[in-house]
Amino acid sequence: MHNSIEENNKIIDGIIGFAIGDALGVPAEFQSREYLKRVPVTDMQGYGSHKVPLGTWSDDTSMTIATMDSIIECGEINYSDIMKKFHEWESSSKYTATGVFFDIGISTRKAIYNYTKGITPTKCGGISYGDNGNGSLMRILPIVLYSYSQNLNFEEEVELINNLSSLTHGHEISRLGCKIYSDYVKELLDGKTKEEAYANLKFFDYTKYYSLESIGKYKRILDGSIAKTGEHDIRSSGYVVDTLEASIWCVLNSSAYDEAVLKAVNLGNDTDTVAAITGSMAGLIYTYKNIPNRWKENLKSNEYLMKLCNDFNKMLLKLKKDSKIK
Repeated sequence: MHNSIEENNKIIDGIIGFAIGDALGVPAEFQSREYLKRVPVTDMQGYGSHKVPLGTWSDDTSMTIATMDSIIECGEINYSDIMKKFHEWESSSKYTATGVFFDIGISTRKAIYNYTKGITPTKCGGISYGDNGNGSLMRILPIVLYSYSQNLNFEEEVELINNLSSLTHGHEISRLGCKIYSDYVKELLDGKTKEEAYANLKFFDYTKYYSLESIGKYKRILDGSIAKTGEHDIRSSGYVVDTLEASIWCVLNSSAYDEAVLKAVNLGNDTDTVAAITGSMAGLIYTYKNIPNRWKENLKSNEYLMKLCNDFNKMLLKLKKDSKIK
């Protein structure tokens, strides 16, 4: 039986850990690893790549909290409402850190456009190989928390995660990346160490739901070798496989929250998403109280984010109590 998320406040650990990783990565986005070797990020900064104030988070957190807000408002998973909220974020800057919209992926923008044209929400995401950016992986954490709290089985979760990914990223590689991330996070939620959780990934059988070709893309994660891979072989691009590899690598090769997320940022390239995904896992491992206080205080709209986490927690508990799994 799964632990109660309420008892250990894992929603705050994961979501705030995610948002702080995002904010740490925003000023360094697109900078090269070589540059960051010379001038490493050692603390939260302002401006930089996107000219935004200290503690500003990006599209990663905006789409994550839009998803949470939809579940809170609807009391269920409503694909159309989630897309409506993504459109509100893009068109009117809702769910932004400072009321200013910036940074959106090409595939995500296309998917939101498809939604505004009346396309079925789960058909809005691109399905070509080139549509495998990390834009669905970066917003899937609330669905993992929902699935965990409602005790969904493997098959139910595959369907839910595939649909949620397909809102913006419909290719199987993107959907599988979200599922592997979910399985790792759920192991952490069950109280496993980061090493135990990673070792357990090899026991998950994805072959019934995903092609061998797509599963093969995640070979370095699933065969247990990613932890021992050298940094020069870790890519931190916006490709979903690279992002998941880099994030798990950072978690397995660090021993504190701040070490993990700064390692992620200093890999360069898609720094906000790699650090956000890393931060979500590191937040669950090391807990909210072990995130540096200055980062928590400097995080934009931090009181709003904390309230949203608490409201989300209450809704998950209500849904569990009412047995309303939608």
